[in-house]
Amino acid sequence: MPIEVIGLDADDTLWESEVHFVDVEDRFRTMIAKYDPSDDIQEHLFAVERRNLEHFGYGVKSFTLSMIETAIMLTDGAVNGDDIHTIVSWGKEMMAHPVDIYDGVRETMEQLTHSHRLFIITKGDLLHQEAKVAQSGLAELVEGVEVLTEKDPPAYQRVLDRHGISADEFLMVGNSVKSDILPVVNIGGHAAHLDTEVTWAFEADHDGHPDKDGYHLLESFRAIPELVGAIDRVSSAS
Repeated sequence: MPIEVIGLDADDTLWESEVHFVDVEDRFRTMIAKYDPSDDIQEHLFAVERRNLEHFGYGVKSFTLSMIETAIMLTDGAVNGDDIHTIVSWGKEMMAHPVDIYDGVRETMEQLTHSHRLFIITKGDLLHQEAKVAQSGLAELVEGVEVLTEKDPPAYQRVLDRHGISADEFLMVGNSVKSDILPVVNIGGHAAHLDTEVTWAFEADHDGHPDKDGYHLLESFRAIPELVGAIDRVSSAS
């Protein structure tokens, strides 16, 4: 089947995101080093983040709460109120950060709208993700925006069913093998991995590039139309 529908991840695919988390993590390590000079501050924070996913989900709010919990844990409760207030201010700063769309994204999406149905499929805090989509100005180029609690095979299948999309005519584009690639190819769709310089450790937790039907490696966002054409040619020949 030729590709009819393209799903686009948002954070670190359409616009920058993880670099802002990395910047705040650096500030957090400097802060906590005043109380605990050990080298595993980052490891402790990541462990707390992973544990909190089932309680708070993904996004800046969850990250902020995890920093506060980690600060209290690593300092045995000695972290002062001013530092807690600073951590909260970092979270607010991240929530208010302008959306920095990657070069070529809008032009490529505009090109694709002439031939394909486009959807933004992301995960995280609903209000924050909706605000970023609105601020980006990209909502006018897509048929719909799906903010998922988790990106797993059942979640993707529900999205496809809700919009009357067959998996074999669907291509998902994203920077995370764990969230954007494996779940889609596992339900029979196509997925293109857009490798980025900075990826959250949780999303990078996979076994390399999957050797699966439907998996594609994408050199740049601008290359999506070329990739779709290649997939369609193979489909027509088979």
